[in-house]
Amino acid sequence: MCEMMNDIEMNPYVIQVDKFVQSLEKLSKMFLNLEEKKSMFTETELRNIYETVFHKVCYQCGNRDGCLGRERKNTYEMLGNVFQAIEDCGTELNVEVKRKVQKGCANAPRFMKAALETYKEAKQTMVWNQKIAQSREGCAVQLDSFAQMIRHATHELDASIFADEYLEKKIRNQFAKLGIKILTTVFFMSEEGRYEIHITTKAKKGQCITTKQLAEIISECCGRKMVLGKEERAVLASEYCTIVFVEGAKYYTLQGVAKIGKGCRKISGDSFSMMDLPNGKQGIILSDGMGAGETACRESTMVVGLLEELLDAGFPKETALQMLNTALVIGREEVRFSTIDMSIFDLYNGSCEFVKAGAALSFIKHEDKVDHVKSTSLPIGVVSQLQIDQEQHTLKDGDFVVMITDGVMDALPVGQQEFILQMIIEGTQKTNPKEVAQHILEQVMECSGEIPVDDMTVLVVGIWSLEK
Repeated sequence: MCEMMNDIEMNPYVIQVDKFVQSLEKLSKMFLNLEEKKSMFTETELRNIYETVFHKVCYQCGNRDGCLGRERKNTYEMLGNVFQAIEDCGTELNVEVKRKVQKGCANAPRFMKAALETYKEAKQTMVWNQKIAQSREGCAVQLDSFAQMIRHATHELDASIFADEYLEKKIRNQFAKLGIKILTTVFFMSEEGRYEIHITTKAKKGQCITTKQLAEIISECCGRKMVLGKEERAVLASEYCTIVFVEGAKYYTLQGVAKIGKGCRKISGDSFSMMDLPNGKQGIILSDGMGAGETACRESTMVVGLLEELLDAGFPKETALQMLNTALVIGREEVRFSTIDMSIFDLYNGSCEFVKAGAALSFIKHEDKVDHVKSTSLPIGVVSQLQIDQEQHTLKDGDFVVMITDGVMDALPVGQQEFILQMIIEGTQKTNPKEVAQHILEQVMECSGEIPVDDMTVLVVGIWSLEK
């Protein structure tokens, strides 16, 4: 008898976390409601700039009564022309503006110098205020993303815990037959209906029982194929420890990479990572740093490493990408961007989700056709509000996903890149992902007939069913 622990009265810990989340959301809104970014001076600010120039020059001049009295309109217009010239041409004023100032002002050199200094200071203040506002906006986005992540994780965890007295008793009895003691058993069920069981248990002293044996016992009790969680111990200890058992996947993947640097150099600005993710998923990340060589390599390696850590910690992919993007945008003076090409394979149902930010085209090689996955978004590190492209595709046993960087596309004739790559992918009869990747790269270089003008990477992932 299985009852979900969704009591009418909400878990007090969840209530407390919700209060914490609400505080973060209020703080985020407060940051957003503070002074906005602006690229133009307000009327009050312009008036203050004018008055500052007049105070530095005109109030000490003998002609002030005329210039700031009956000729005040002309003086304002003359100073406005100087400011406009600075905005258009910088500190080097054009001859026409200088001539008009010299004609209309007895202290023309001092007047122009004061105008340049005052306007430059005001402009610098505006730039710094823009940076502060941008940083506040970035902090607000981070806080809001973090708050939503905490809320989602807490509610998901609370909703996933369930009690099954019959199953628990069944497991205890089977363990007892081997002399194994159980302290606690906690059952979880994901949104997709998959089981995860945490058992705190210990073996008798001198007894050697493998955790794989325990997984087989639990599988029989549950009527589901259960396996050990990631990085679990191989042998049950004589002291209490918690062992995690999860439902076994129905698919597995193999990966292969082929790459070459710009000008055939060994160092490439493209970086990649292959990682196991929570809930029976595998992630493949490919990033192309701006430019080529060591600088691009450092940039893309940093991006891939940080994204890998965030995803491994359980952050949703959208939140992880937005947090990484914000950090890159507000954390540096110059714009340095990196593309993100991510494929997330669900090893339970065989689907693949493609997530792209400024990335090149990807391909899915089925038995009888080749599908394309495109991106129209910007890379990360360009704008504060990141937009990503997402597509989900169902894969079958023996399908391949081909991911490439821009250098591969750019090596082919313009307007024919997609067609040529599709023909190369369709034409290969190889089934080893490493060999497929190498074949594609070799064919592209042969078609190009030139030394690579950009870093080139081909990453291939094959997926196969375990239930054959």
